[in-house]
Amino acid sequence: MRSVDAVLIAGPTASGKSALALKLARDYGGAVINADSMQVYRELRILSARPGASEEAQAPHYLYGFVSAFEPFSVGHWLEAAQSALTEVRAKGLLPIITGGTGLYFAALLNGLSPIPDIHASIRVEARQRLAEVGNERFHAELAARDPVMGARLNAGDSQRLLRAWEVIEATGQSLSEWQMLKGTPVLDGDLARYVLKPNRDWLVARIARRFAGMIEGGALEEVQAVKTLNPDLPAARALGVPQLIAHLDGRLSLEQAIEQATAQTRQYAKRQMTWFRHQMPDWTVIERSDVGEMAEIISQGLE
Repeated sequence: MRSVDAVLIAGPTASGKSALALKLARDYGGAVINADSMQVYRELRILSARPGASEEAQAPHYLYGFVSAFEPFSVGHWLEAAQSALTEVRAKGLLPIITGGTGLYFAALLNGLSPIPDIHASIRVEARQRLAEVGNERFHAELAARDPVMGARLNAGDSQRLLRAWEVIEATGQSLSEWQMLKGTPVLDGDLARYVLKPNRDWLVARIARRFAGMIEGGALEEVQAVKTLNPDLPAARALGVPQLIAHLDGRLSLEQAIEQATAQTRQYAKRQMTWFRHQMPDWTVIERSDVGEMAEIISQGLE
C-alpha cells in the first residue's frame, strides 16, 4: 500500500461521504475526522446526518458533535481542533481520513488561515447593534463606503459575512480582502490522497429527498424544537432544514411546505458545493460513482 499521510474526501451533501470514509477506516486502520461545518454541533445529529453510534463504534471518529449549537464556531476554531485530532490520530498509528462538505475547512487545512488579528468583543457588539438598527441594505451600503472591495464582493442578505468584514476594517483599518491575501501556514501537507465525489445529479436529488423524509421520521422536528431559541446570527441556525422546520413549528408553514422548501434548499446547496469543488479543487481526483463499494475500490487502487 502507498504510504499516504492522509486521505481527504470532499463531496456534496448526501453523496455518501461518511459511509465511504467509514469503510476506508475499517479497511486501512484509519480514523474518520469530520470536515463538515454542521456535523460539529451536538444538538443537530439528525439534521446534519452525523454518523450514528453504531458507525462510531466501528472506527474512531473525531470532531463530530463536540460543539454546542448555541455557541459561535468558526473555521479557525475547527482548524485548531483538527490540528489536535490529527496529532492524536497519528500518535495512535491510525490513517487520518478527513471527510466533509465544507470547502473552507479543506482550504484552511491545506493553505492555513490568513493572520487576521482577534477582534475585540466590544467591536463585535457594536457591529451587531448597528446592523439591527439600520437593517441589512443600509449596513451593506455603509460597509461599501468604507470598504469598496468587500462591499462589491458581498450581498446585502449575507449578515454573517457583512459583520465579519465590518469588524475587521473597524478593528484593523484594513479591508478583510487585504488580510485574506496574506499567506497562512498549512496544517496538512505531505503525500495526500485527495478525492471529490461527483454523483449523478438525478441520483443525488432523489437521495436528498429520501434522506430528508427519513430525518423527519427519525425525530428532526423534536431536534429543531430543542434549538428554536437559537440566535439567528449563529451558524447552526442556518443549518439545512432548521429555518423551515422552525417556521412549521411556529405555524408559518405546513409540514409539507417545510419539507418541500428544505429539500429545495438542500439541492441548491449541493449545487453550490459542486461549483466550489470544481473551481477550488481542480487537481483533486473526481469520483463519479454513488455506490460505496465502487468508490472505495477506486480509492483503494489509488492507494496501491
